[in-house]
Amino acid sequence: MYFVKTLKIVSLIYRSLIWEIPEKEKIIYLTFDDGPEEKFTPEILQILDRYKAKATFFCVGENSKKNPGIIQQIIKAGHAVGNHSYSHLKGNRTNTEEFINDIKKCNDILKTKLFRPPYGKISRRQIKRLKEDYNIIMWSVIPGDFDDKVSKELLLKRSIKYTKQGTIIVFHDNIKTKEKVLYALPKFLEHFINMGYNFEKINIACNQTPY
Repeated sequence: MYFVKTLKIVSLIYRSLIWEIPEKEKIIYLTFDDGPEEKFTPEILQILDRYKAKATFFCVGENSKKNPGIIQQIIKAGHAVGNHSYSHLKGNRTNTEEFINDIKKCNDILKTKLFRPPYGKISRRQIKRLKEDYNIIMWSVIPGDFDDKVSKELLLKRSIKYTKQGTIIVFHDNIKTKEKVLYALPKFLEHFINMGYNFEKINIACNQTPY
């Protein structure tokens, strides 16, 4: 189960995590999880370049090790890279030390201060430990590209409906989501760019909150 728009009560309970970035300007924060995927991520980069949009890619260590060239493409294009753990572990079902070590293993490759827990699952103890070294980035909108019940048309509709100024929205760059994301992403970008919005990468210094 997931909520397309993060419930306010959840973001209030976990205030130390970053759910959105309040902005005075018309800025949206586009993020991608689970890559890099050699048969998909480069296509996303081409779309972003076409629309002059920046994004943040939360990469899995295993995939990053397999595709170092794509990581360099992401960085060279001016996007940000975040840590999504090495093995894509669920924090709430993983021993804290094992979870932390898995994240460190990923960071040996990516060297970033941004972290997003896989599946959004993380314990309070893990949060306390990780906040010493990372900004933990969650999301305010997750339109459900991974959901088999969500069509590409519904993905686009949800993405547009719930996105606003300062939104952090998450898509996934894996093979399962490829068809839907390639359909929705250009239309999503065009819709908001035509309304005067810019798409920026997440750029927050460690231990700094946007509130």
